[in-house]
Amino acid sequence: MNKDTIEGNWNELKGKVKEQWGKLTDDRLDEIAGRRDQLAGEIQQAYGISRDEAEKQVKDFEESTKR
Repeated sequence: MNKDTIEGNWNELKGKVKEQWGKLTDDRLDEIAGRRDQLAGEIQQAYGISRDEAEKQVKDFEESTKR
């Protein structure tokens, strides 16, 4: 899955994102609107992890949702 895919399928993926990272609010997810870099930043802040770890989690999520 690439950047365009996560943005293009955001409405479908938003529920899965919410399951994966429950601390992210619906309002924040609406603001992220599928932008990968913003998603990683929100995960980093919400969970108090490094940017590298947040990026890794997003990458792993993308891999798990490939169609």
